[in-house]
Amino acid sequence: MADYGHDLQFGFFLDPATGNPARTVEIARILDDLGYDLIGVQDHPYQPKHFDAMALMAFILGQTERVRVFPDVANLPLRPPLLLAKEAATLDQLSGGRFELGLGAGAFWDAIRAMGGPTREPRQALAALREAIGLIRAFWSGQSLRHDGEFYQAMGARPGPTPAHDIGIWLGVIGPRALRLTGELGDGWVPSMAYAPPSQAAKSHAIIDEAARAAGRDPAAIRRIYNIGGDVAPVIEAGLSDDDQQIVGPRDHWVSVLTHLAVDLGFSTFVLWGVPTAPRLRMFIEEIAPAVKARVAEAREARGITAFR
Repeated sequence: MADYGHDLQFGFFLDPATGNPARTVEIARILDDLGYDLIGVQDHPYQPKHFDAMALMAFILGQTERVRVFPDVANLPLRPPLLLAKEAATLDQLSGGRFELGLGAGAFWDAIRAMGGPTREPRQALAALREAIGLIRAFWSGQSLRHDGEFYQAMGARPGPTPAHDIGIWLGVIGPRALRLTGELGDGWVPSMAYAPPSQAAKSHAIIDEAARAAGRDPAAIRRIYNIGGDVAPVIEAGLSDDDQQIVGPRDHWVSVLTHLAVDLGFSTFVLWGVPTAPRLRMFIEEIAPAVKARVAEAREARGITAFR
């Protein structure tokens, strides 16, 4: 499996729960101050104990200066693609280019239907995702839209604003057909270690890469983002196994696992999932992240791997 040469980035998966709004915003500011690259926010509009993800991210961007945000991942069935494109471009403009778009085909269909959304079979959900990606990119390009598709219509839509930077569309998908779509059209892939452990992720990378090459694309153009959970603990729960669904062990174990995930499995962005205590957040970004960057740089130099441009 390839190391695609992307710069390493580290983020945190921020809980959008409504219980303590002041603490949620405080965590975002802490992440910004500590130098985290990304904040990911899950998007489940039907969850009564969650803030709306897009509104929360807008507020976070207004309260921070450097950190980028992305929905991890946006619920397409409940977010019409052209409105989603406009929201994304607006947030990107207002924040000076600090928004990326994680996008999913949908899940929990009964809950989606209860919120007024459609119910789609897997084939339909994937086809709607493909159609939405084209519409979103067309909107961002500024071209007038006349589209009469299977799922979406845009007859004479006038797009605007354009994003402040080239927003990445990172697909949170699992199945083989969706992975092939990622290779064909996506700018990134966003799985979670809890659902796609490294052994499965390696097979998924291969599917993405094959589809990218078939579409005339360089597989390295697709950033690999991994949502990771676990705990920094004195004792290693398991050895370095590609079947692990979380990372549990001391700091050096985390460094070894993340280095392996980068240089052997091609992940370049790690989004930490779990309890956001100040010591944990500081250890991850100030101790673990720099050590991983150093080891990955050494491995790339030894292997002659150049940075992706």
